[in-house]
Amino acid sequence: MNRRPRLPAAAQALVSGDRRALARAITAVEDGDPGADAVLKALFARTGQATVVGLAGPLGVGKSSLVNALVGYLRARGRSVGIVAVDPSSPFTGGSVLGDRIRLERSADDTGVFFRSMASRGSVGGVASATRDVIRLLEAAGFSTVLVETVGSGQVDVAIHEVATTRVVVTAPHLGDEVQTLKAGLFEIADVFCVNKADLPGAEVAEKDLSELAALGTARDGWRPMVVRTSAIAPSGIEELWTAIEAHEAYRTASPDRLAAERRRLAAEIVERVRDRVAADLARSLDGEPSLAQLLDRVVERSLDPRTAAELVLAARARRR
Repeated sequence: MNRRPRLPAAAQALVSGDRRALARAITAVEDGDPGADAVLKALFARTGQATVVGLAGPLGVGKSSLVNALVGYLRARGRSVGIVAVDPSSPFTGGSVLGDRIRLERSADDTGVFFRSMASRGSVGGVASATRDVIRLLEAAGFSTVLVETVGSGQVDVAIHEVATTRVVVTAPHLGDEVQTLKAGLFEIADVFCVNKADLPGAEVAEKDLSELAALGTARDGWRPMVVRTSAIAPSGIEELWTAIEAHEAYRTASPDRLAAERRRLAAEIVERVRDRVAADLARSLDGEPSLAQLLDRVVERSLDPRTAAELVLAARARRR
């Protein structure tokens, strides 16, 4: 009889619904605490089933208000929701405003909602490197839906493609030429386009332009992006947005390429984690290991170029194996 291995105490508390244990586990992940590794490893088998919706798009389109409206809609239908809001970090201090916590209008005693702000900490694409792990912790804690709102940093927001099962690209009519605000990479990740602030003039034109562009583009994996209009103020279109998200989730689940896509995504994650670990170890070695420090000195003196230095480092590491 196959039985899951006994969970560490911290993981067991998280699975049992202890929200403080969940918060502590997320903090440990963000801080790079080695103690988080045992929890993540133990819980991995319990992940991979949640609907993970990424919301990306230019600043000022109302992503936070839209998330708030979506949470209300989902909670009214009995779905538990975890929210991860990734905010930009200061390039100098690493700090972040994390203002989305202020905008979320939910009751403090609603255990079916869990909100966490995260600093991007300079990660490419505005998605913190710890985001994947935080999503998995939320899944293991029993949240059936996870909403990930990114910083709205334009084209680099495409990193949301790596962590979400459905990507919603949000725009708004007051931006002028809505199509021009969507850089190529951001446009290409969309499974659903959302024209938010539909109570403003120009929403119908924006929806029409995006619909025509989506129709002209090449369908990715056979899926052609849907276009919906929403307003978090009215509110309106929230049900239609969720219906579009569910339609993509159903299509993705039924796709014969789903397993191959999952293999590619996890392979990329493994490569990324190995690369990050090796890079961190090497960065420490450059100052602490005399031979590497001397190599760095030569590069600083311009007697050796960085490419040759990298080749020498790789050759040295290969000889040690």
